[in-house]
Amino acid sequence: MIDIATVWAFIIAFAVFVYVVMDGFDLGIGMLFPLFPEKADRDTMMNTVAPVWDGNETWLVLGGGGLMAAFPLAYAVLMPALYTPMIVMLLGLVFRGVAFEFRWRTTRERNLWDIAFAGGSLLATLAQGVALGAILQGVSVSGRQYGGGWWDWLTPFSVLTGLALIAGYGLLGATWLVMKTEGQLRDRAGRLSRWLLFAMLGAIAAVSLATPFLDHEYATRWLAWPNILGTAPVPVAVVAVTIVLLRSLKAQQDYRPFFLSLLLFALSYAGLGISMWPYIVPRSITIWQAAAPDNSLVFMSYGVVVLVPLILGYTGWAYYVFRGKVRAGAGYH
Repeated sequence: MIDIATVWAFIIAFAVFVYVVMDGFDLGIGMLFPLFPEKADRDTMMNTVAPVWDGNETWLVLGGGGLMAAFPLAYAVLMPALYTPMIVMLLGLVFRGVAFEFRWRTTRERNLWDIAFAGGSLLATLAQGVALGAILQGVSVSGRQYGGGWWDWLTPFSVLTGLALIAGYGLLGATWLVMKTEGQLRDRAGRLSRWLLFAMLGAIAAVSLATPFLDHEYATRWLAWPNILGTAPVPVAVVAVTIVLLRSLKAQQDYRPFFLSLLLFALSYAGLGISMWPYIVPRSITIWQAAAPDNSLVFMSYGVVVLVPLILGYTGWAYYVFRGKVRAGAGYH
């Protein structure tokens, strides 16, 4: 029988994954801004996400708030370890959010707001990837609190994961543009998608090769017999999805590349879960050690049963209402 702490671990993992894939493509669009210098293209790019971008960040609140409520010990350990990348991420999201609205209100300073939008997207993405790498490589724990230093999060591995997430979000953004735009903008996004796919695959390979060297337990989980029988399907599936994605881009399909890119993220996320389980602070604190009392988790579950379907419902409705291609000169703004 699955215990309530395990259920909440999957709830938090689900919320984080939904945030990554839903906010990832609009962060990717921001990072792609410098590659599309034409004003009309930039306006169209922003209009593809204007109706939904702020709602996507609901899942960040659910993931962060849920972690604090359901696993308070993990929150108390991880937040001091990640203060710097978290602050940078929030500042990047603020710059992006303000620029998103202000660039439509001015003509003379629009280039400055475009820089803020692209720079904020890049900072937020890099900070998220660095934070992920810092967690995966392990956090120093002393008793029931963080035992490391201010800069422990900054290592070659965390920088590698930061660059990997930039490539991944860039791919999501490019394939989103393939799905939502047309003409020269769509064609350029399709060409970029191929290059970003190769960049993401290189990043996945680099992170996968480096991860077993972080700790013997990672190496055993991925490479030792008979564990390899359970983990081998993940890289095999990545190769298969990549082949199909390349073919769909070559065939100039509109919708399939984006959803295949989401599948690549899902496989990468599954690999991360295989590496970390059952730790919420790798090699230090398990989900059961970090969990709040069972009665608290059960009480919060009643709220989740109502809120998550509600959020999924209005999010799905928003995407349905604003479905289809976004043409130049038309859109949300």
